[in-house]
Amino acid sequence: MYNYVINFFRRRIDYSRLDNIRTERYKSINMTEYFNKDWQEILKENDLADFDAIWDLKSDWFEKPNIRRGGWSGVVKVKLNTTNGKVGIFIKRQQNHTTKTLFHPIKGLSTFEREFKNIVRLSKHKLPTLTPVYFAKRTINGDLQAILITKELEGYIPLDSEHFLSEDVFKDKQHKHRLFQSIATVLRNMHRHHYQHNCLYLKHLFVKADGDSWDIKIIDLEKLKWRFSKKNAIFRDLLTLHRHARSWSKKDHIATFKYYVEESKLSGKSKDLWHAIEKKVLTKGH
Repeated sequence: MYNYVINFFRRRIDYSRLDNIRTERYKSINMTEYFNKDWQEILKENDLADFDAIWDLKSDWFEKPNIRRGGWSGVVKVKLNTTNGKVGIFIKRQQNHTTKTLFHPIKGLSTFEREFKNIVRLSKHKLPTLTPVYFAKRTINGDLQAILITKELEGYIPLDSEHFLSEDVFKDKQHKHRLFQSIATVLRNMHRHHYQHNCLYLKHLFVKADGDSWDIKIIDLEKLKWRFSKKNAIFRDLLTLHRHARSWSKKDHIATFKYYVEESKLSGKSKDLWHAIEKKVLTKGH
Protein backbone atom coordinates (compact mmCIF):
# COMPACT_ATOMS: atom_id res chain seq x y z
CA MET A 1 0.00 0.00 0.00
CA TYR A 2 2.89 2.35 0.75
CA ASN A 3 4.10 2.04 -2.85
CA TYR A 4 0.63 2.85 -4.19
CA VAL A 5 0.50 6.03 -2.12
CA ILE A 6 3.96 7.08 -3.30
CA ASN A 7 3.08 6.34 -6.92
CA PHE A 8 -0.09 8.41 -6.64
CA PHE A 9 1.91 11.53 -5.90
CA ARG A 10 4.28 10.70 -8.75
CA ARG A 11 1.49 10.91 -11.32
CA ARG A 12 2.31 14.54 -12.02
CA ILE A 13 4.31 14.92 -15.22
CA ASP A 14 7.83 16.28 -14.78
CA TYR A 15 8.33 18.33 -17.93
CA SER A 16 12.08 18.35 -17.45
CA ARG A 17 12.12 14.61 -18.19
CA LEU A 18 10.36 14.91 -21.55
CA ASP A 19 12.32 15.30 -24.76
CA ASN A 20 12.16 18.68 -26.53
CA ILE A 21 10.59 20.60 -23.66
CA ARG A 22 11.39 24.27 -23.42
CA THR A 23 10.32 26.60 -20.64
CA GLU A 24 10.74 30.34 -21.05
CA ARG A 25 9.86 33.26 -18.84
CA TYR A 26 9.68 36.85 -19.98
CA LYS A 27 8.39 39.97 -18.31
CA SER A 28 4.79 39.38 -19.47
CA ILE A 29 4.97 35.80 -20.79
CA ASN A 30 5.40 32.47 -18.98
CA MET A 31 5.61 29.63 -21.51
CA THR A 32 6.17 25.85 -21.67
CA GLU A 33 6.58 24.19 -25.06
CA TYR A 34 6.93 20.56 -26.24
CA PHE A 35 7.86 19.35 -29.73
CA ASN A 36 7.69 15.76 -30.91
CA LYS A 37 11.17 15.45 -32.40
CA ASP A 38 9.79 13.48 -35.36
CA TRP A 39 7.48 16.36 -36.25
CA GLN A 40 9.41 19.52 -35.44
CA GLU A 41 10.98 19.90 -38.88
CA ILE A 42 7.68 19.07 -40.59
CA LEU A 43 5.91 21.83 -38.65
CA LYS A 44 8.68 24.25 -39.56
CA GLU A 45 8.44 23.40 -43.26
CA ASN A 46 4.69 24.05 -43.12
CA ASP A 47 5.13 27.50 -41.51
CA LEU A 48 4.04 26.25 -38.08
CA ALA A 49 7.41 26.55 -36.36
CA ASP A 50 6.31 28.22 -33.12
CA PHE A 51 3.41 29.13 -30.86
CA ASP A 52 2.56 32.40 -32.58
CA ALA A 53 2.47 30.82 -36.05
CA ILE A 54 0.16 28.05 -34.86
CA TRP A 55 -2.01 30.38 -32.76
CA ASP A 56 -2.51 32.80 -35.67
CA LEU A 57 -3.31 30.09 -38.23
CA LYS A 58 -6.49 30.87 -40.17
CA SER A 59 -8.66 27.84 -40.89
CA ASP A 60 -12.28 26.75 -40.66
CA TRP A 61 -13.28 25.16 -37.38
CA PHE A 62 -13.50 21.36 -37.48
CA GLU A 63 -15.84 21.54 -34.51
CA LYS A 64 -17.82 24.51 -33.26
CA PRO A 65 -15.75 26.25 -30.52
CA ASN A 66 -16.70 25.49 -26.94
CA ILE A 67 -17.26 28.74 -25.02
CA ARG A 68 -17.67 28.68 -21.25
CA ARG A 69 -16.91 30.70 -18.13
CA GLY A 70 -15.01 33.42 -19.95
CA GLY A 71 -12.86 31.00 -21.96
CA TRP A 72 -13.01 29.20 -25.29
CA SER A 73 -11.65 26.08 -26.99
CA GLY A 74 -11.69 25.05 -30.66
CA VAL A 75 -10.29 22.52 -33.14
CA VAL A 76 -9.11 22.74 -36.76
CA LYS A 77 -7.92 20.00 -39.08
CA VAL A 78 -4.90 20.67 -41.29
CA LYS A 79 -3.07 18.65 -43.94
CA LEU A 80 0.71 18.99 -43.76
CA ASN A 81 3.13 18.49 -46.63
CA THR A 82 5.68 15.75 -45.88
CA THR A 83 8.16 13.71 -47.92
CA ASN A 84 5.57 10.91 -47.85
CA GLY A 85 2.69 13.08 -49.03
CA LYS A 86 -0.08 14.81 -47.12
CA VAL A 87 -0.54 13.95 -43.44
CA GLY A 88 -3.44 15.17 -41.33
CA ILE A 89 -3.17 16.76 -37.90
CA PHE A 90 -5.67 18.24 -35.48
CA ILE A 91 -4.79 21.60 -33.95
CA LYS A 92 -6.63 22.39 -30.73
CA ARG A 93 -6.39 25.94 -29.35
CA GLN A 94 -7.88 27.41 -26.22
CA GLN A 95 -7.79 30.43 -23.95
CA ASN A 96 -8.76 30.53 -20.27
CA HIS A 97 -10.44 27.12 -20.67
CA THR A 98 -9.52 25.32 -17.47
CA THR A 99 -10.53 22.57 -15.08
CA LYS A 100 -9.95 22.36 -11.34
CA THR A 101 -7.63 19.58 -10.15
CA LEU A 102 -6.16 18.36 -6.88
CA PHE A 103 -2.93 20.25 -7.55
CA HIS A 104 -4.63 23.26 -9.19
CA PRO A 105 -7.72 23.88 -7.05
CA ILE A 106 -7.91 27.65 -7.50
CA LYS A 107 -6.73 28.78 -10.94
CA GLY A 108 -7.30 25.40 -12.53
CA LEU A 109 -5.34 23.62 -15.24
CA SER A 110 -5.65 24.05 -19.00
CA THR A 111 -7.78 21.14 -20.23
CA PHE A 112 -5.32 20.61 -23.09
CA GLU A 113 -2.44 20.35 -20.66
CA ARG A 114 -4.34 17.72 -18.76
CA GLU A 115 -5.09 15.84 -21.99
CA PHE A 116 -1.46 16.08 -23.12
CA LYS A 117 -0.20 14.73 -19.80
CA ASN A 118 -2.61 11.83 -20.01
CA ILE A 119 -1.52 11.00 -23.56
CA VAL A 120 2.06 10.89 -22.27
CA ARG A 121 1.03 8.69 -19.33
CA LEU A 122 -0.73 6.12 -21.49
CA SER A 123 2.06 6.14 -24.07
CA LYS A 124 4.56 5.47 -21.31
CA HIS A 125 2.70 2.23 -20.56
CA LYS A 126 2.39 1.39 -24.27
CA LEU A 127 -1.36 1.86 -24.18
CA PRO A 128 -2.72 2.81 -27.63
CA THR A 129 -3.72 6.45 -27.91
CA LEU A 130 -3.06 9.58 -29.96
CA THR A 131 0.38 10.64 -31.17
CA PRO A 132 1.29 14.03 -29.67
CA VAL A 133 2.90 16.36 -32.21
CA TYR A 134 3.11 19.60 -30.24
CA PHE A 135 1.96 21.04 -26.95
CA ALA A 136 2.48 24.48 -25.49
CA LYS A 137 0.94 26.73 -22.90
CA ARG A 138 1.63 30.33 -22.09
CA THR A 139 0.28 33.04 -19.88
CA ILE A 140 0.32 36.36 -21.67
CA ASN A 141 -1.17 39.51 -20.19
CA GLY A 142 -3.04 37.37 -17.68
CA ASP A 143 -4.63 35.04 -20.25
CA LEU A 144 -3.79 31.32 -20.22
CA GLN A 145 -3.41 30.07 -23.79
CA ALA A 146 -2.74 26.47 -24.81
CA ILE A 147 -2.22 24.49 -28.01
CA LEU A 148 -2.31 20.73 -28.47
CA ILE A 149 -1.57 19.09 -31.84
CA THR A 150 -2.09 15.38 -32.48
CA LYS A 151 -1.72 13.23 -35.57
CA GLU A 152 -4.93 12.30 -37.38
CA LEU A 153 -5.99 8.69 -36.86
CA GLU A 154 -6.13 8.01 -40.57
CA GLY A 155 -8.12 4.90 -41.46
CA TYR A 156 -9.66 4.66 -37.99
CA ILE A 157 -13.36 5.14 -37.31
CA PRO A 158 -15.14 5.75 -33.99
CA LEU A 159 -16.94 2.76 -32.56
CA ASP A 160 -20.23 4.68 -32.57
CA SER A 161 -20.05 5.04 -36.35
CA GLU A 162 -23.07 3.87 -38.34
CA HIS A 163 -20.73 1.35 -39.99
CA PHE A 164 -21.05 -0.82 -36.90
CA LEU A 165 -24.83 -0.90 -37.12
CA SER A 166 -24.40 -3.22 -40.09
CA GLU A 167 -22.84 -6.65 -40.03
CA ASP A 168 -21.20 -5.85 -43.39
CA VAL A 169 -18.18 -4.36 -41.60
CA PHE A 170 -17.30 -7.79 -40.24
CA LYS A 171 -15.93 -10.66 -42.31
CA ASP A 172 -17.65 -13.19 -40.09
CA LYS A 173 -18.69 -13.82 -36.48
CA GLN A 174 -15.09 -14.50 -35.45
CA HIS A 175 -14.00 -11.15 -36.89
CA LYS A 176 -16.65 -9.38 -34.83
CA HIS A 177 -15.61 -11.20 -31.68
CA ARG A 178 -11.97 -10.32 -32.30
CA LEU A 179 -13.07 -6.68 -32.17
CA PHE A 180 -14.70 -7.24 -28.77
CA GLN A 181 -11.59 -9.10 -27.61
CA SER A 182 -9.30 -6.26 -28.74
CA ILE A 183 -11.42 -3.66 -26.96
CA ALA A 184 -11.48 -5.75 -23.79
CA THR A 185 -7.72 -6.27 -23.86
CA VAL A 186 -6.97 -2.54 -24.21
CA LEU A 187 -9.36 -1.63 -21.38
CA ARG A 188 -8.04 -4.37 -19.11
CA ASN A 189 -4.46 -3.19 -19.65
CA MET A 190 -5.46 0.42 -18.95
CA HIS A 191 -7.15 -0.61 -15.70
CA ARG A 192 -4.18 -2.77 -14.78
CA HIS A 193 -2.23 0.47 -14.50
CA HIS A 194 -5.03 1.99 -12.35
CA TYR A 195 -6.23 4.41 -15.04
CA GLN A 196 -9.91 5.23 -15.36
CA HIS A 197 -11.00 6.83 -18.63
CA ASN A 198 -13.97 8.41 -16.91
CA CYS A 199 -15.86 9.11 -20.13
CA LEU A 200 -15.80 5.78 -21.96
CA TYR A 201 -18.31 6.33 -24.76
CA LEU A 202 -18.11 4.42 -28.05
CA LYS A 203 -17.05 7.61 -29.83
CA HIS A 204 -13.88 7.66 -27.72
CA LEU A 205 -12.75 4.27 -29.00
CA PHE A 206 -11.33 4.44 -32.53
CA VAL A 207 -10.79 1.19 -34.40
CA LYS A 208 -9.24 0.02 -37.65
CA ALA A 209 -9.41 -3.42 -39.20
CA ASP A 210 -5.94 -4.92 -39.62
CA GLY A 211 -6.40 -8.10 -41.61
CA ASP A 212 -8.37 -10.46 -39.40
CA SER A 213 -7.61 -8.44 -36.26
CA TRP A 214 -8.33 -4.90 -35.02
CA ASP A 215 -6.23 -1.97 -33.89
CA ILE A 216 -7.72 0.18 -31.10
CA LYS A 217 -6.97 3.75 -30.04
CA ILE A 218 -8.32 5.44 -26.90
CA ILE A 219 -8.99 9.16 -27.30
CA ASP A 220 -10.45 12.12 -25.38
CA LEU A 221 -8.28 11.72 -22.31
CA GLU A 222 -9.10 15.03 -20.64
CA LYS A 223 -10.97 13.30 -17.81
CA LEU A 224 -8.70 10.27 -17.46
CA LYS A 225 -7.45 9.82 -13.90
CA TRP A 226 -5.29 7.47 -11.86
CA ARG A 227 -7.34 5.67 -9.24
CA PHE A 228 -5.99 4.12 -6.06
CA SER A 229 -8.59 1.38 -6.43
CA LYS A 230 -8.61 -0.53 -9.72
CA LYS A 231 -12.00 -1.90 -8.70
CA ASN A 232 -13.56 1.56 -8.86
CA ALA A 233 -11.94 2.31 -12.22
CA ILE A 234 -13.16 -0.97 -13.68
CA PHE A 235 -16.73 -0.54 -12.48
CA ARG A 236 -17.05 3.06 -13.65
CA ASP A 237 -15.65 2.46 -17.14
CA LEU A 238 -17.46 -0.81 -17.82
CA LEU A 239 -20.69 0.76 -16.59
CA THR A 240 -20.29 3.75 -18.89
CA LEU A 241 -19.46 1.56 -21.88
CA HIS A 242 -22.44 -0.70 -21.14
CA ARG A 243 -24.85 2.21 -20.83
CA HIS A 244 -23.77 3.97 -24.01
CA ALA A 245 -23.22 0.98 -26.32
CA ARG A 246 -26.92 1.01 -27.12
CA SER A 247 -26.50 -0.53 -30.56
CA TRP A 248 -24.92 -3.65 -29.06
CA SER A 249 -27.01 -6.71 -28.34
CA LYS A 250 -26.93 -8.36 -24.93
CA LYS A 251 -24.80 -11.12 -26.47
CA ASP A 252 -22.30 -8.49 -27.63
CA HIS A 253 -22.10 -7.03 -24.12
CA ILE A 254 -21.66 -10.42 -22.48
CA ALA A 255 -19.02 -11.48 -25.02
CA THR A 256 -16.99 -8.30 -24.41
CA PHE A 257 -17.29 -8.73 -20.64
CA LYS A 258 -16.10 -12.34 -20.84
CA TYR A 259 -13.09 -11.26 -22.88
CA TYR A 260 -12.42 -8.53 -20.32
CA VAL A 261 -12.38 -10.90 -17.34
CA GLU A 262 -10.73 -13.61 -19.48
CA GLU A 263 -13.30 -16.23 -18.60
CA SER A 264 -15.33 -18.39 -20.99
CA LYS A 265 -17.59 -19.23 -18.04
CA LEU A 266 -18.08 -16.44 -15.53
CA SER A 267 -16.85 -17.01 -11.99
CA GLY A 268 -18.92 -16.01 -8.99
CA LYS A 269 -16.88 -12.80 -8.60
CA SER A 270 -17.34 -11.87 -12.26
CA LYS A 271 -21.07 -12.61 -12.09
CA ASP A 272 -21.36 -10.24 -9.14
CA LEU A 273 -19.64 -7.49 -11.14
CA TRP A 274 -21.85 -8.13 -14.18
CA HIS A 275 -25.03 -8.05 -12.11
CA ALA A 276 -23.89 -4.86 -10.34
CA ILE A 277 -23.34 -3.18 -13.72
CA GLU A 278 -26.70 -4.32 -15.07
CA LYS A 279 -28.47 -3.20 -11.91
CA LYS A 280 -26.89 0.25 -12.15
CA VAL A 281 -27.82 0.53 -15.82
CA LEU A 282 -31.43 -0.29 -15.04
CA THR A 283 -31.44 2.23 -12.16
CA LYS A 284 -30.07 5.02 -14.35
CA GLY A 285 -32.01 3.95 -17.41
CA HIS A 286 -30.96 4.29 -21.02
